[in-house]
Amino acid sequence: MLKFFKNIWQHRAIMAMSIPVVLILLLFSYVPMIGVILAFKRFDYTLGMFGSPWVGLENFKFLLSSKALFQNMLTNTIMYYVIFTVVGTILSISLAIAIDQFLFKRVGKAMQTIMIIPAFISYAAVQFVVYAYLNSTNGMINQMFGLDISWYTEGKYWPIILTLVKIWNGIGYGSIIYMSVLAGIDKSLYESAEMDGANKWQQIKNITLPSLLPMVTIQLLLSVGGVMHSDTGLFYQVTRNSAMLNDTTQVIDSYVLNAIFNSSNFGFTAATALLQSLVGLILIVISNLIVRKLEPDNALF
Repeated sequence: MLKFFKNIWQHRAIMAMSIPVVLILLLFSYVPMIGVILAFKRFDYTLGMFGSPWVGLENFKFLLSSKALFQNMLTNTIMYYVIFTVVGTILSISLAIAIDQFLFKRVGKAMQTIMIIPAFISYAAVQFVVYAYLNSTNGMINQMFGLDISWYTEGKYWPIILTLVKIWNGIGYGSIIYMSVLAGIDKSLYESAEMDGANKWQQIKNITLPSLLPMVTIQLLLSVGGVMHSDTGLFYQVTRNSAMLNDTTQVIDSYVLNAIFNSSNFGFTAATALLQSLVGLILIVISNLIVRKLEPDNALF
């Protein structure tokens, strides 16, 4: 114990600088966890969070009451997670490698800056851009190609539309992460490979991609925890919350948001959030165990 306090005193400057971060973490991550008890209560404004009556697992039963609805939401949630993860990872890596191999380095640096701009644009603004393209009366797509499609009432098109919007929004930021790894690869490896007669594709296949594998593994492990979560702005705002699209666009988060607006059942929303978090935690632990068994160096813990 004495050694512990001695180490703290020796690193007091670093500890002092970490205080704001620790306070933010406590206030925004741990203090709100008290609200988990709402998952087992029927919230009453007049009684408050602690005075509201306990209902056990009733809120969870309410979520699972309509098996068809829950299965549809769960299927959509997992489907979009898989699509966004697979397509996003492949395109982010491809874009990072393309910029890294770009001959004009200054242009490449400018492209990096431009690519991350969409990540800072709110979906509240993106929905108007998408609507300008897909408006059934005077939208650009219908007018340019002579179509007569009511995009906001036909759900079959939206898996592709949402994927395109998501990729446009996140691929630039995702590629920056992989570019930071590429910047750390020893250039002598490429020089040696070139001297041995390896072409660009062979260098990418045998040097670049294996060097990116640890980061890809970490990114996938971190994303597994959010498999039950979706970007609410994308599924709620970009679709303009059209009920006609629910079969292909309604995910758990957008359903919960609608439930809040319609019933203010905070016990139900807390139960849903708790269920999502528990599933995410279990998946992270299982995935990490698999990775630790196959590639111990790439595991998170």
